[in-house]
Amino acid sequence: MFFSGVLGPRRVPLARYIRSPMSAPVHSDGSLQASAPNEVVVTRALLSVSDKTGIVEFARGLVELGVEIVSTGGTAAALSEAGLTVRTITELTGFPEIMDGRVKTLHPKLYAGLLAVRSDPAHVAAAQEQDVEPVDLICVNLYPFEETVAREGVADSEVIENIDIGGPTMIRAAAKNVAYAAPVVSPARYADVLEELRASGGRLSLATREGLAAEAFAYTARYDSAISGWFQRNTEFPVSMTGAYERIAQLSYGENPHQGAAFYRDVRAAGHLLSDVVQLGGKQLSYNNLLDFDSARNLLDEFSVPACVIVKHNNPCGVGLGATGLEAYQRAFACDPMSAFGGVICLNRGVDGDLARALVEQFIEVLFAPGYTEEALEVLGTKVNLRILDDKTPAGAVGPGVAFRQVRGGLLVQDADLLEGREAMSVASARQPSDAEWEALVFAWTVCKHVRSNAIVLASDNATIGIGAGQMSRVDAVQIAVDKAQLDLAGCVMASDAFFPFPDAPQIALDRGISAVIQPGGSMRDDLTIELVNSLDVAMVFTGHRHFRH
Repeated sequence: MFFSGVLGPRRVPLARYIRSPMSAPVHSDGSLQASAPNEVVVTRALLSVSDKTGIVEFARGLVELGVEIVSTGGTAAALSEAGLTVRTITELTGFPEIMDGRVKTLHPKLYAGLLAVRSDPAHVAAAQEQDVEPVDLICVNLYPFEETVAREGVADSEVIENIDIGGPTMIRAAAKNVAYAAPVVSPARYADVLEELRASGGRLSLATREGLAAEAFAYTARYDSAISGWFQRNTEFPVSMTGAYERIAQLSYGENPHQGAAFYRDVRAAGHLLSDVVQLGGKQLSYNNLLDFDSARNLLDEFSVPACVIVKHNNPCGVGLGATGLEAYQRAFACDPMSAFGGVICLNRGVDGDLARALVEQFIEVLFAPGYTEEALEVLGTKVNLRILDDKTPAGAVGPGVAFRQVRGGLLVQDADLLEGREAMSVASARQPSDAEWEALVFAWTVCKHVRSNAIVLASDNATIGIGAGQMSRVDAVQIAVDKAQLDLAGCVMASDAFFPFPDAPQIALDRGISAVIQPGGSMRDDLTIELVNSLDVAMVFTGHRHFRH
């Protein structure tokens, strides 16, 4: 199923737009005759496909129903090799396939046969005068543009040659004239179409044709979107954008149990949240599971050493690094055990038996890791509802270059929020951070980027010890982070996603003994905060960039 991302007005019954029917028999000479919308018998079909999956069987089924097959190029050759009688497109139009196949179906005789309103006497008369033959069904799928673009190192000239022109035009023509014609664009529909034709004397119901037309226009919209995206690849914010989305999963429910939900992937993206992810056990994923999972994965991707991220309500409630996955998990969990209850846990190292036994001691909604031992799966299997996700993502996978956010009636689009390196930072305090403090500051700053604003992260020894998230007041965010901390803050560090407008917020953490602060800087009153940290011999780093996450 494809979703173009555009919701139109309420659908008006197609019959309102169909002229009064004229009833007439189908002539044996194959010429176009007057007929009512629901009286059209499929007698001629045009088959022209790039993906030849099931095409021979579909054509054979049509021939058994007495349907004449017209075909082009490689499709005609495949059908002929299978022993089927095929009429070439040249025989239908009287015009040869030329220019290496670039021009083969673009001919008035074909499109008149597809587009004629057969209940209109003028259309019928014009068709008969020009010897136009009706085409009742087309089976067309397009050159593999998306697959071509996805290949590494593909030449622009090859991409251009995989832009189909005649195929989309045929599909759209048949879909527009849905009262009299049927477009079939997916091999998955072949069996259903044949079954209905056999059961109804060669007819497809108007409801079926409308469904096929909806699929057809979504299919060409997706195709055009991919092409447009390729041409816009070097334009950061184009004047107009198109999007197409393919349903990946039906979800158990939305943000709340009374809301239905599904997950669609953006077909322009190289990968998506669940690509290369295999669910090994547990319940069906929910909308909230995927939101939290997305946040956790994005933060996890910041680290190459063994790391664990625990997310609850779309905020990290614990992040830890360690020598092993087990140590990383223990550090992350220690930050806020209460909030971790029912959270999403992501690790960038495989799960063995020891780690699995530690994990099952708490309630987890989703567990994500790159591999599980047999012992681990046996232990985790005791939690029958635990959604176990196995990460099969290849090394070097690249994330999205832009970020989208849906708002009423539109999208907000921005560059991805990339993390600056230590070399871009400056020390604003009199005292320089020690090496250990620098390591802790960079870690806290990395986590802080993924916490909803206003965001405060307290950290020590590559583990979070207190997180204040999503507060309207930065003072409140600091207070929550301090209150969450379960240990002495002496020697710990603090990160703030934006500058401190007044020294009152850092004062709360400084009173508890933190030794270093990292923040963007840029407040009109930075001098007051600098004066405060200098008076306490506390180091403070300015990053020069804030990382709001609304």
